[in-house]
Amino acid sequence: QLQLVESGGGLVQAGGSLRLACTASGKVFTYFAMGWFRQAPGKEREAVAGLRVTDSITYYSESVKGRFTISRDIPKKTVYLQMNSLKPEDTAVYYCAGSAGFSSAYGLGSIESWGQGTQVTVSS
Repeated sequence: QLQLVESGGGLVQAGGSLRLACTASGKVFTYFAMGWFRQAPGKEREAVAGLRVTDSITYYSESVKGRFTISRDIPKKTVYLQMNSLKPEDTAVYYCAGSAGFSSAYGLGSIESWGQGTQVTVSS
């Protein structure tokens, strides 16, 4: 099981941008798919974006489509989430995840590893 470490969260005004990074520890970038989830206070954790590592096929939730972009850098064993046009409703703890399954329609399969989470706060 790889360890996933997120970075890049913070406080930003509505309309602003942030980029999150998730770096996997270990000798190889072994997860078949990587993705981002978020959890706002009082709400369930929800999938935001996912990516099949081999060919960068992506998945986005409807709430972020057109605003967020997921990408990967294999030599750096890092997955990024570029978040533009941020809204107050994007405020949440964002978690990186790794999985052995992926669907372009539904995102990641069963999660094998979670990061510790990074807070994103968007002020109005």
